[in-house]
Amino acid sequence: MSRQTIVAANWKMNGSLELATQMCNGLNDENFKDNHQVIICPPAPYLSTIQANLKNSQIACGAQNINENEKGAYTGEISALMLNDLQVQYVILGHSERRAMFADSSEIVAEKVAYALASGLKPILCIGETEEERESGETELRLSYQLAPVIAKIGIESFKNVVVAYEPVWAIGTGKTASTKIAQETHEFIRGYLAGFDADVAQQVPLLYGGSVNATNCKELFAQADIDGGLIGGASLKIEEFKKICLAV
Repeated sequence: MSRQTIVAANWKMNGSLELATQMCNGLNDENFKDNHQVIICPPAPYLSTIQANLKNSQIACGAQNINENEKGAYTGEISALMLNDLQVQYVILGHSERRAMFADSSEIVAEKVAYALASGLKPILCIGETEEERESGETELRLSYQLAPVIAKIGIESFKNVVVAYEPVWAIGTGKTASTKIAQETHEFIRGYLAGFDADVAQQVPLLYGGSVNATNCKELFAQADIDGGLIGGASLKIEEFKKICLAV
């Protein structure tokens, strides 16, 4: 089965209005492979600028988070309905920084995924383990704990509309990258875990690798059987480097 390949840019709390415009201009004229999707996820203030400047149908706009509630007294939060107004298509949920710094438990993440799907957004569900968990052999247990509440909440069939991003916490922004072997083995486990619920659905879910991906290491990572692209952090802020990553899939 030929799965969609995806390269998603997570700018985190970085970027500028100028970069948002330049990034779109730099990517609009590229000819990407068929069935390939590029997603730019800037900070919320730049979402409308990205949307206004996108001219390539293979490039989409994504947000970095939503609140699990439709509306209300949640100062500083963003709802899925607001993203609908901006015609945003994707949303990153469960990023390790959100889990660690903003107390986004796996149960809260499951609520957000369900709300995103109900609102017509496509979630990029992030899962990953710490260095301590990796060294103590708990990687598969941690990933299972993060996936299980989402499956229980939305059902395995709904994963046809979910992208899963594996992001080893120890490799995010550290310059460390999981070896190709470790990355593939972990992605193979994730697909196998999903297959335990529905093998056909598991084969359709795009699995992305996130963790210090750059123009040098991306091609080897993306060539692995169960790696369908990447969730790119720091390198996505550099137009030419990000372009090379997008074209490497």
